[in-house]
Amino acid sequence: MKTVISKTWLHSLSLLGLLYGCQVLAAEPALCGPSGAAPASGTPILVGAIVGKTGPDDFSSAAAAARAYFKCVNDNGGIGGRPIEYAIEDDKWNPETAAQAASRLVKDRKVVALVGSASFIEMSVNARLYEQENVISMASGCAVRECFEARNIATTNQGPLPSNLGAAQWSVRKQGSKRVACIGLNIPSNGVWSCDAVNDWLKQQGLEGVSVVFDPAAADFTGVILEAMAANPDTILLNLPSGAGLGMLKAAQEQNLRDQYKWIAATPLYDNKIPAALGDYWDGHLAVQIELTRLDGQGPDAKRWRALMSKYGVGDSRASNRIDTFSQAGFVSANIFVEALRTLDPSQIDRASVTKALRSVKNYRTDLLCAPWTFGSGDKHMANHAGMMVQVKELGYSDLEGCFEVEIPAIYRQAESEKDA
Repeated sequence: MKTVISKTWLHSLSLLGLLYGCQVLAAEPALCGPSGAAPASGTPILVGAIVGKTGPDDFSSAAAAARAYFKCVNDNGGIGGRPIEYAIEDDKWNPETAAQAASRLVKDRKVVALVGSASFIEMSVNARLYEQENVISMASGCAVRECFEARNIATTNQGPLPSNLGAAQWSVRKQGSKRVACIGLNIPSNGVWSCDAVNDWLKQQGLEGVSVVFDPAAADFTGVILEAMAANPDTILLNLPSGAGLGMLKAAQEQNLRDQYKWIAATPLYDNKIPAALGDYWDGHLAVQIELTRLDGQGPDAKRWRALMSKYGVGDSRASNRIDTFSQAGFVSANIFVEALRTLDPSQIDRASVTKALRSVKNYRTDLLCAPWTFGSGDKHMANHAGMMVQVKELGYSDLEGCFEVEIPAIYRQAESEKDA
């Protein structure tokens, strides 16, 4: 089995020559791998992505980061001279549109893989198709249960279940939380699924949890807050996209509820725009679990990601060069994918060889993730389950706790495939 290793580790590992049977390049990598080659001009390698761009929220920054990475790769020789051609489809938050997009990419255009997909919709609709067609989706923005319970989808973001569990587990450990109200969207495979997981974990600890879910199409934030209060919690967990999360916090501020509860949130409220939108009222009073490392991290890959987005992340969308968690995840997915391709004979790259190479990814390391990432051999994949805690502070974020492992349900653990990670 070949091992795929983050390029930022290769310089030091070159002294070892070989690692787990995978030859290590001696040269220090540039933004997207070895530089100096002529731009790729051979037969394109077709790759796809499906994102939820047009709708209640825009998740396209993941694919924008992957696109920037592939542009860089193509400028530096591609994959053995072959450029990566990247086709991005917008599912428009519509199941029928999502199914049509997958059919075009997988059946009509014959992509070798999907990389950088991020959606509330498409994974639920298309997971079975990907398995039937033996194509891997190396996703970057999974938000629904089906994404994590599909054989051919593995994502570099955590998704709502680990992120909310991480926030709740930290609050129990550090703040003494005993009764948590989890506010989420009334979507069975999203808010209901992940809030139920929090409640189950709390019950196992002899604590209490209650779900407060609402219809995102008819949101009454004040009414939802009052329903959460009626459950008599000591902690309120916001399991929400950033727009709804902001709305909920504004409603709580209008009721002056800040000091009555401990306030915690999942990753969507980690965004450079959030602190200014919240203002001084929430300063030091909102703790957020983050799925990858900090956006301003100083590790080699963190710097490489921001530099690459500055140089190549240009386009016609506000998400084209957005610096957020999904962009980080898109960069990581693209890096894993490219390194997997570089283990193959460029002339023999097809869907079957790419699927096999991606399934073999093990112990991938990057400073953008808190722990090594392994695709795994099972039918369920929740490869990213370690994160950090930050708090809103002085119109930015300050650290509360560095990288820690999130305790996730046993069905998502792939002990055999991760034991060497």
